[in-house]
Amino acid sequence: MDTIQSEEKLPHVIVSTFKENANQQDVEQAASKITAMIDEWNVQGNMIWTGSFNDGKSAMSVIEANEADASTFFNSYNDVCKSFLDAYMYQWDAMPVLSLLGKKQIIPTPEAPTPEAPTPEAPTPEATTQ
Repeated sequence: MDTIQSEEKLPHVIVSTFKENANQQDVEQAASKITAMIDEWNVQGNMIWTGSFNDGKSAMSVIEANEADASTFFNSYNDVCKSFLDAYMYQWDAMPVLSLLGKKQIIPTPEAPTPEAPTPEAPTPEATTQ
């Protein structure tokens, strides 16, 4: 059972925040390495979504991988960025709000009224003319 779970691809979230003492030169030097890591991840057929938040100091990436591959990717990313970023990785279900967003929600919606099935809130046209 552990083998099956360790091979199952699950979403993982990487949250990164710039350190207060981040050196712009370190960021610029790491940019090409980060780009190469993301390109390689995509070439291997893996999913990654990444984006920054409006504060300009933090970002989030979502990757889909088994536990070993996710850890390898995160460790490589963290090694490249640790001088200027604080980064943390969570398995998607470890973040309750994101877990709710990740689960398919089925919300019943009221059916539109038809002449054959009027509702009290929306009577048929014939009922309104009487």
